[in-house]
Amino acid sequence: MADVIRWGILGTGNIAHKFATGLQTASGAQLVAVGSRTQAAADKFAEEFNVPRRYATYEALAQDPEVDAIYISTPHPFHVSNTKLCLENGKAVLCEKPFTINVKEADEVIALARQKHIFLMEAMWTRYLPALIRTRELIAEGAIGEVRMLTADFGFRTNFNEEGRMFDPALGGGALLDVGIYPISLAYMLFGSPQTITTQAALGTTGVDEQSAYLFGYDKGQIALLSSASRTETPQEAFIMGTEGSIKLPSPWWNASQLILKRASKAEEVIAPPRVGNGYNYEAEEVGRCIRAGKLESETMTLDETRAIMVTMDTIRAQWNLKYPNE
Repeated sequence: MADVIRWGILGTGNIAHKFATGLQTASGAQLVAVGSRTQAAADKFAEEFNVPRRYATYEALAQDPEVDAIYISTPHPFHVSNTKLCLENGKAVLCEKPFTINVKEADEVIALARQKHIFLMEAMWTRYLPALIRTRELIAEGAIGEVRMLTADFGFRTNFNEEGRMFDPALGGGALLDVGIYPISLAYMLFGSPQTITTQAALGTTGVDEQSAYLFGYDKGQIALLSSASRTETPQEAFIMGTEGSIKLPSPWWNASQLILKRASKAEEVIAPPRVGNGYNYEAEEVGRCIRAGKLESETMTLDETRAIMVTMDTIRAQWNLKYPNE
């Protein structure tokens, strides 16, 4: 594999623009192709980011022999088919979170990647930010002792639109899959799979969750108090509390540029690791690092962990009796 990973982007929506912007500052990465459902959309995106090859179908992008890796940026329910398409054509895949709608789909995609020995990763970009990497290092060093509790939220206020993606069950609408996955993934990063899950949700008129809270319990007594919302603005902060201190990730914690370390009996310390780009560049660099090393997945966001998170979100929705039309 060459030093430079040649990227294609499948889909041309808002998140695709963020990833394309991130690629501009990612080392060892080059955006060479984009695929959309229409030539006009592909051309418009390509002109904005100076992409040499633009395709009117996802199939044409997946079949491009000059593309090494493809970023999937389509709405949630299409992740499974889009990812399979790319894997079937031998392309490494970075799939936007949530990985799939449910664990059944996740199992299908993971099995295909492992069968074909092709790299696959969920695009939980927050994991690779310098501030989150430093957070993990401090915890591993024992800077705050044994981690015992986490509080984290991700909520925003959006106007109700019955036909909008956030409110459409057919598109996996609701706050859980869209932003709830962020605090849930953070809890997994710290504690792994929860032993107990207690939730409360407010379902809107279209049947999807507009705000919800999750209480996770673990076998060693740790607790995670999490929440997400699409109709309520929340602080968007995360607090990691240990026996000897704490780490605060200020708003917006999921795109943290700094952290605040409070060791026992000491003053707060603001730590701001060097950072470039919009944050999406770091997950692209991780994919490149893994591919060049011959790895089939990232140790920081393994496929087994991605699957476990899908199990947890399935369990949460089951408590709400929330099923999507395609399930």
